[in-house]
Amino acid sequence: MTELRTDILIVGGGLGGVAAALAALRLGQRVVLTDENRWLGGQMTAQGVPPDEHMWIESEGCTNSYRSMRERVRAYYREHYPLTPAARADRALNPGQGQVSGLCHEPIVGDAVLRNMLQPYLSNQQLILLQAYFPVTVETDGDRVRAVTLRSGERTVSIQASYVLDATELGDLLELGGVEHVIGAESQPQTGELHALADAPDPRSQQGFSWCYALSFHPQANHRIDKPAMYEFWRGYRAAFWPAQHLSWVYAEPTTLEPVVRPIFTAPTTSADGDDLWHFRRLLYAGHFAKDYLDSDITLVNWVQMEYWLKPLVGVTESERSVALYEAQQLSLSFLYWMQTEAPRPAGGYGYPGLRLRGDVFGNTPHGLAQAPYIRESRRIQAEFTILEQHVGYEARSGLLGAENFPDSVGVGSYRIDLHPTYRRNYVDISTWPFQIPLGSLIPIRVENLLPACKNIGTTHITNGCYRLHPVEWNIGEAAGALAAYCLLQNTQPRQVLHSSSHLASFQSLLVSQLGFQLQWSEAVRLTPRHKLNPLGI
Repeated sequence: MTELRTDILIVGGGLGGVAAALAALRLGQRVVLTDENRWLGGQMTAQGVPPDEHMWIESEGCTNSYRSMRERVRAYYREHYPLTPAARADRALNPGQGQVSGLCHEPIVGDAVLRNMLQPYLSNQQLILLQAYFPVTVETDGDRVRAVTLRSGERTVSIQASYVLDATELGDLLELGGVEHVIGAESQPQTGELHALADAPDPRSQQGFSWCYALSFHPQANHRIDKPAMYEFWRGYRAAFWPAQHLSWVYAEPTTLEPVVRPIFTAPTTSADGDDLWHFRRLLYAGHFAKDYLDSDITLVNWVQMEYWLKPLVGVTESERSVALYEAQQLSLSFLYWMQTEAPRPAGGYGYPGLRLRGDVFGNTPHGLAQAPYIRESRRIQAEFTILEQHVGYEARSGLLGAENFPDSVGVGSYRIDLHPTYRRNYVDISTWPFQIPLGSLIPIRVENLLPACKNIGTTHITNGCYRLHPVEWNIGEAAGALAAYCLLQNTQPRQVLHSSSHLASFQSLLVSQLGFQLQWSEAVRLTPRHKLNPLGI
């Protein structure tokens, strides 16, 4: 077994993990960054979902490094792709022209950009990057983590670090290290939240996850896949709370829960805009590129019809988790097969055999789907401070203007509380105020040198619904990496930074002056509630 020693170990190479590494590296610390996947970037790359962002993202509401990442994505297309003159000149270039985001792009471009941002630190060996490694044990000594052991095939590595950051998609280190945490849905008696479960907490009530995939469309061809093994099950499945069969163009509108019909094609695929599913998360729009460069747009399938909620991923045995992952893959493939063979076409007839599964978009995975499932909900630390619906929810604030003001803010974010269905209930989708990220939500109640670095902070099941999106995850990770570095530089601990006014002021000053953080919203934005709804949620 290989043994390593570093200043900061970050387990998980999603957006939070990469941002944490960048912050710590820029502050002079040695870092080991590990990830299970071949691509860095988590939900934006290996899971396939382009950035879901708030409406002010082009001007405020993120850190400087997140803004740099976004502009590097656009620059990558300008430098390497045959864009039309109009697309090349567009400062707000959206490569896919997807409806859901101002920056829909291919997952592999996200990986290339993130790797480029880390490369200077790889070259001088300030950063060690270990990919295709997953954590298997966490060794603790009282209230401190001593080492984390990771495995890749037959290889194992034990890494000791002064600080350990959990940036895994499911909060794996929390369970392995015995760090106090919460899973699933809390109850109203526990949290007082308007939209928490009315009766008792339910650890198994976790948001559904999605195994995404990419498609192109070739009307004159036949790209029908083999019939999936579970097709008949999914073809007949309908949840008690759902308005139609799961494999259908019908879904529940997230706020009213009324049935809505939205097929894959209503507008021409060649059009820049459309309100159908094809245009929703399109990754590449052929109209942005030189003539004949693309024989089809490429779109991402992350729609509720392939969202899996029958079994949870945390709080279960490894065999139960494996079954859930397999069934989710089967659901995704079954939805594709249904679209190719049985889906009703608005103009008459059934099926679109010209839909082609584009496994190459994800590096040619064996099943043709994304490298990893898109995870919406993780284990969450029991934190010094837990963010409740009462702090950010429009209705729950009872007429108060703006979200709760957090003096210990380490960043900002904005998104609706967007909870996708669980096995027991439908969408919960409600308005929020633009909010802050309190430092107290990053500090575990007991453990001293482990920090959450993505969507595993001190939120509830409810508030996770607005703190889990791309720019917020990046901000959380970057703050965690900066906090670990600050503590090493100042010979202090995270809890002392939280509870010392001088340390807190010094740390917040570092975030703003050296790393380009935004700790509070402009007044006009702060008082603008997030009512706008993405048509299918995310």
